Amino acid sequence: MSGWKPGDAKRATHAMIRVDQAGEYGATRIYAGQLAVMGDRSPAARAIAGMANQEERHRAFFDAMIVERGVRPTLLQPFWNVAGFALGAVTAAIGPAAAMACTVAVETEIDKHYADQLIELGDSDPILSAAVLDFQAEEVEHREAALAAGAETAIAYPLLSAVIRLGCRVAIATAKRI
Repeated sequence: MSGWKPGDAKRATHAMIRVDQAGEYGATRIYAGQLAVMGDRSPAARAIAGMANQEERHRAFFDAMIVERGVRPTLLQPFWNVAGFALGAVTAAIGPAAAMACTVAVETEIDKHYADQLIELGDSDPILSAAVLDFQAEEVEHREAALAAGAETAIAYPLLSAVIRLGCRVAIATAKRI
């Protein structure tokens, strides 16, 4: 962006859209990995399929926003493809509680991330703010559903959650820039 100056609102908004699209894409890949292992017959798999449909809608919104606003997508998309699917497959292979633990960890970080974005946006971009607010509410629903489904009973839940949450924070930080 020629003429960019520190604190440029357009550049900050572009980074938000880039990271949000990457995050929603990553979520669709996590759920795809989980469903590839779990199939579609168990109650956990049916819950995950419903969450995956919402994540797909979120991703489609940010895909369109990237095009409409001329935002460069993250260069790490091929990595998120593989890493997201692998995370989903591994947690599902451990068991339904671990798959739900993954959802709790990811959605906890996304809830915080979206809350921070809403503060930063203020009233500067009503379209983006409305979408983030809507999607944040659904991410919280996912977290609460995963908790209700027994996420905290997963083997080594505190460690599993901490590792996944750290990975999310690293992914958010890198997707803003790369």
